[in-house]
Amino acid sequence: MANAGCCSLATILFLSIFQAALLQGAAQIPVVSQNLVTDNVSVVEGEMAIISCRVKDNDDSVIQLLNPNRQTIYFRDMRPLKDVRFQLVNFSDNELRVSLSNVSLSDEGRYVCQLYTDPPQEAYADITVLVPPGSPIIDARDEVLSEGNETEMTCTAMSSKPAATIRWMKGDKELPGKPKVELTYDRMYTVTSSLTFTVNKEDDGVPVVCIIDHPAVKDFQAQKYLEVQYKPEVKIMVEFPQGLTREGENLELTCQAKGKPQPQRINWVKVDDDVPSHAVITGADLYIENLNKSYNGTYRCVAANSLGEAYDDYILYVYDAPTTTPTPNTATTTTTFINTSSSSSLHHEASQDTAPSTEPAAHDSRAGEGAPRTVDHAVIGGVVAVVVFAMLCLLIVLGRYFARHKGTYFTHEAKGADDAADADTAIINAEGGHTNSDEKKEYYI
Repeated sequence: MANAGCCSLATILFLSIFQAALLQGAAQIPVVSQNLVTDNVSVVEGEMAIISCRVKDNDDSVIQLLNPNRQTIYFRDMRPLKDVRFQLVNFSDNELRVSLSNVSLSDEGRYVCQLYTDPPQEAYADITVLVPPGSPIIDARDEVLSEGNETEMTCTAMSSKPAATIRWMKGDKELPGKPKVELTYDRMYTVTSSLTFTVNKEDDGVPVVCIIDHPAVKDFQAQKYLEVQYKPEVKIMVEFPQGLTREGENLELTCQAKGKPQPQRINWVKVDDDVPSHAVITGADLYIENLNKSYNGTYRCVAANSLGEAYDDYILYVYDAPTTTPTPNTATTTTTFINTSSSSSLHHEASQDTAPSTEPAAHDSRAGEGAPRTVDHAVIGGVVAVVVFAMLCLLIVLGRYFARHKGTYFTHEAKGADDAADADTAIINAEGGHTNSDEKKEYYI
């Protein structure tokens, strides 16, 4: 018992002397030394932070860690502070490492690593607490959009620290937003970004994504798919025939119409005339048997939905009955939109919508202007053969002509000069005052 009491008394005396020495050292102004180092720490709220006080060259001086209120957290390997979230990770002559679990916003601040030398040395570790934002929320002004209209969306990232950054993506294209940052009473930030853009029919089903950039989270986003309504698109397809339309044949046309909402009404009309009485119209199909030239004209398919109507034309031109196998031809189509508010919905003049457009190019069964020409190679070959034959005949005639006008004949110049004794006498005795000449040849062309 006496020994135990003696030891307790010695311990108390040692602590008293040591505390007096610490108080005396604490009265001196501490200095920041390169011999004592530490690191700043960023930690997400609710996670664990590690604070490390390291001594490069220790001379057996005491290391301790203080909180932002300069209360001692650890003195060497002892923890005077009762906060059990602080736990000793490592203690040696050169390092004091402490963990802080379940970090909260109140733990943020400057922590002090202190080395008891003369004068004391200090190093500072700033703990920054990151608070991630709540799940982003996208609000759309319009749930269902119409082609050509402008819409607005907002995305909100609430209660974060620091303030979040919001980016917008429409499909694979980034769009600029207008951010607004608010600081709340609890030192949190709420960020709202607004996005305004015009939609077209290609945007139907495209996702609009709100992306949150914050150091506390990764891949944090929300998205909303666009629903865009648009006017019909109309295209006439020729099912039969696949070439020129001739008398006695049949004609089958199909009207393909799509839009959103899907067109529920599809009509076939003949521009400036009535559809032949025996023509059969079944939904989007037009069928005419036994064609003749009285059926020539422009046939139009008109489709409509709640946003408007559109049409496509097919120009029919009936040729005589075939004598040879016809060569297929092709044609192009163009869809022109018209407003439902137009007083005349079937004429080109009333087919203009909000944007100016040109008169549509229609299917054309003619082999002339408006449709590609077909080439009759047999006719071309015949013409070439006739030209070659004519050239050969011309060459033969010219050859015979040249042969008949080539010959040999004698002239009678200087007749009587044969008996002359000399040249002078021959000249004098010659008829016409000319000498007889040798046989001559002349050619005429």
